[in-house]
Amino acid sequence: MRETFLFDGPENAAVTILLAHGAGAPMDSASMNATAKALAASGLRVARFEFGYMAARRTSEGRKPPPRAEKLNPEYLAAIADLGVEGPLIIGGKSMGGRVASMVADDLHAAGKIAGLLCLGYPFHPPAKPEQLRTKHLADLKTPTLICQGTRDEFGTRGEVEGYRLSDAIEVLWLEDGDHDLKPRKSISGFSTAGHLKTVAEAVSAWAARLTP
Repeated sequence: MRETFLFDGPENAAVTILLAHGAGAPMDSASMNATAKALAASGLRVARFEFGYMAARRTSEGRKPPPRAEKLNPEYLAAIADLGVEGPLIIGGKSMGGRVASMVADDLHAAGKIAGLLCLGYPFHPPAKPEQLRTKHLADLKTPTLICQGTRDEFGTRGEVEGYRLSDAIEVLWLEDGDHDLKPRKSISGFSTAGHLKTVAEAVSAWAARLTP
């Protein structure tokens, strides 16, 4: 097993969630730390890993740019194999990590290797480029999917996403006034990041329970 997994939550949890990071921040970013701890507090086992280009930033190799998302598919599959979970497994990730997971999910689900897909802030399009959609494969997705999205996420607002053609297998949990990290504006909204993460954790826990025996 690779030594770079980070674990949160009980080892005997009924469900394990494997999460990959976003394009620009590592697996132990403040956002991923907070999300993993919230999910773990709801009784889920959370494992996090890094793609090679991000892991290289921790060494003398320096800052490598992320490759195209589809180029990371083999690395995600390798992480699943390295993790070696025997019980129910949900895959996903933050932003780009969730996008990569979404591209490998259907084959894994059809083979009985995963129970579902969890995307935290899906990058429906690049910021300020709403015409460059990353949704084609989402229209026919077969894997049970939960996307947790802030209503003002610059990678896909509620107004934009509700106009897309998405598979019936996809559920979207909207976090009011949340940005790409699901954070609301404290001075305006009356919501809090901690409150949103608690909502996410409760929703993911209930959703995961529906997917698994």
